[in-house]
Parts: sequence; C-alpha cells; structure tokens
Amino acid sequence: MAGQLTLDLHLALPPPTYAREDFIVAPGNREALAWIDRWPDWPAPALAVSGPAGSGKTHLGRIWAARAGAAVIDGEDLDGKGVPDLTAMVAASPTMLVDRAERAPERALFHLYNLVRECGGHLLLISGLPPAHWQIALPDLASRLRAAPAVAVAPPDDELLGSIILKQLADRQLHAGAGVVHYLVSHMERSADSARRVVAALDRRALTERREIDRRLAADVLAELASPMPVTVAEGEGRT
Repeated sequence: MAGQLTLDLHLALPPPTYAREDFIVAPGNREALAWIDRWPDWPAPALAVSGPAGSGKTHLGRIWAARAGAAVIDGEDLDGKGVPDLTAMVAASPTMLVDRAERAPERALFHLYNLVRECGGHLLLISGLPPAHWQIALPDLASRLRAAPAVAVAPPDDELLGSIILKQLADRQLHAGAGVVHYLVSHMERSADSARRVVAALDRRALTERREIDRRLAADVLAELASPMPVTVAEGEGRT
C-alpha cells in the first residue's frame, strides 16, 4: 500500500519446543542435566539451577517438569499468596518449578518450600544467579536454600551454538556451509533464542529473495535483526 512503510523481518516465532530430544548436551550444561536426570533421588527437597539468559536453563526446567509432572509458575506469581493459597497449590501438584525464583516474595517461597517438603514433593528453582547470590533477608529461607544443591549452566560456547544453528537449519530442511555457521557464531548474540531468530530470518530471506544461505545473506540478516523494530507509518499520519 502506498505511503505505508513496513519491514516484516521481525516476525513472531512459534514458541520454542522444550522436548528432551531437542536439548543439545555440552560441557557447560552436562552437570545440570545430570541433576535433572537424577530426580527424584535428590538429597534435599529443592534444586536450584542458575545461568544467564539463553543458557538453556529454562529448557532444562521444562524437561524436568515434563518428567516429574510438575506445575510451572513464575516467581512473581507468588506475590500475594498466603499459606492457604500455597497449600492448595501444593495439594494439586507436590512437585513445582519456580521460574525466575529470585523474584518470588521471600515469605511465600519459604512457606512453599516447607509445604513441598512436608508432603514429600520437590521444588526446582530456576534463576539468573544462584541463591547464594540473592539478597535474602529472611534467615530461615536463606538456611534452607543453602542446604539445597545448586548447579550453574554456562552460556553456550562456540561448539554448542553452532550445533544449535545446524539443528535449526536441519529442522527447516535448510543447508549452510561451515563458513556460514562459523560467521554466525562469531557475530550473533550468544543464546539459543537468538539462534532460532537468525535461522528463521535466514529461511524467510532465502525463500522470498531466492538466495542461497551464504555469508552475505547471513550478514544481511544479522544487520537487519540488530536494527530497531520498524514502526508502521500510515499515509498522512504524523504530518502537521
């Protein structure tokens, strides 16, 4: 339509799949995966898994939740929850995953921990930093979390990031040479989510422009993904 400027590269992606078979094992996540596989033989009612954004800790958590039949909640969703609310939650699911656990109100998390322990359930806490680095004012909560095993997930290294890109390409029946993958790994944001966005954009550009997935296309895609989100401007708007 004349007078309307849009850039459709920043398309919404389908939600990521968190299946076990889609998780790529690497040195930086192997220990955390071993703890997930060890359930329910944990030495404490809770396990803390931490790592930076894009490290795969959410994927690990969802693998465990599927295996354990656990409820998944966000730490902030515990805000305003009293003991009766928490008791009902644990009665419905004695195994629970708390994502962004560092954002949970301390007293609610303390009561949740106790209730899960009393019924013989388990709690998986996912966070950016390990509980030892949280600013915890409630001593009883701090002592319980100190007693729980904690494992960190490292950011994806070059090998893992390249493997993720190759799998994303294979899932879309696309091919790119080793040089293209190496270029992407060297220049993109280092996260699994970024790999998904880059490959989706490569797929779209290669299809609509009928281009091979080569280094030039990779550079074009990275440049456009790094640009600010476009704003659609209808004809006549913003004029005085």
